[in-house]
Amino acid sequence: MPSSASAPIEAAGRAPSASLERLTARNYRNFGELRLELPEAGAMIIGPNGSGKTNLLEAIYYLEIFRSFRGARDSELVRFGEDVFRIEGAVREGEATEELAAAYQKTGRRKKVEVDGGEADRIADALGALGAVVLSLEDADLVCGSPGRRRRFLDILLSLVAPGYLASLQRYRAVLAQRNEALRQGTRDLVDVWTEGLIEPGARVMTEREAWIASVASAFETYHRDIAGGWSGTLSYEAALGGRQDPVAADRGESVAESAVSYGLDRTEHWGERLREAMAENADRDARRGSTQAGPQRDDLVIRAVVEESGEERDLRTYGSGGQQRSAAIALRLVEADTLREKLGRDPIYLLDDVFAELDRDRAERVVRLLDEGRSGQVLMTAPKPADIELRGGGLARWRIREGVVFTDG
Repeated sequence: MPSSASAPIEAAGRAPSASLERLTARNYRNFGELRLELPEAGAMIIGPNGSGKTNLLEAIYYLEIFRSFRGARDSELVRFGEDVFRIEGAVREGEATEELAAAYQKTGRRKKVEVDGGEADRIADALGALGAVVLSLEDADLVCGSPGRRRRFLDILLSLVAPGYLASLQRYRAVLAQRNEALRQGTRDLVDVWTEGLIEPGARVMTEREAWIASVASAFETYHRDIAGGWSGTLSYEAALGGRQDPVAADRGESVAESAVSYGLDRTEHWGERLREAMAENADRDARRGSTQAGPQRDDLVIRAVVEESGEERDLRTYGSGGQQRSAAIALRLVEADTLREKLGRDPIYLLDDVFAELDRDRAERVVRLLDEGRSGQVLMTAPKPADIELRGGGLARWRIREGVVFTDG
């Protein structure tokens, strides 16, 4: 499970960093043949909407999770009229270079992942090898969008940093599908069998989610206050136990941080017991609806802002302004970056997709300061036009992109 990351990154000083030295993409989205040598500090890629800016960052991040960060299917990533896309990247850390590659063929729907020239036996074994985090203009949807969007965020991050999380999640989903099918068919005996199979993997998923949220809550609060200019922010885990969202340890009236003092077997047993009780309580409702109402497939990550002057809490899912939601989303991405840094032992690569477009000047400057102070990771940043936002002391190369072609001569 993830260890504590309760202090903002500045307290730890600068960490070692890695950089993406080389990227090639063939028949990916609107790129026919793309070959780039990337500066160690990074680059700002400038171009109009539809030119391929986001596609470029998406291709890079594909080497991190081997799927689109925008949620597109692999078949949708293949260039029109082609059957296969392939992406290759070389990541340099100190004197060592690691070669990563991924390819997908629509015919047969085959995906292949390679590390240093050898095909990975399991894609899960190569997850996180790039070491990158994406901050996007669309991240406001992390805060105001559906609970499924926030669960996806948790699942991707914890699959990268928490040993065993992905296996537990996959096992839970497989059994859940069987239980829901048994519910639709009305075979009660099979429902009971699949119910018991949900408990252990479901409890492990819930334990890891609870642990990570508690471990970063303090850092999130600080980042949010820094970005929003006085509004602190809070994160809480709400476990769905059938028709209601139950805050962590609500039965004891504890806060998230207080209830997550230990995340070992006792917390897994706790969530296992709570999940088993919820399944029993919801048995009739599940049967009527033909689907499972309780469990981590319905959890949520609740993001609130606290007004400094009044202490009033606002649930940003429904009551936040656009600026407040974007502030919270950036704070969430920063604690994600801190978590990756702790796992990797180095700064991640920062992929910034038009992230400053809808921030006012003051917020943008505060975000730049947070990205620069104590962080040395390579930055690849997109924007529709040249801007006076300077990262890395103005040391980023300025490239242009047009119709899937990147011009690196300024």
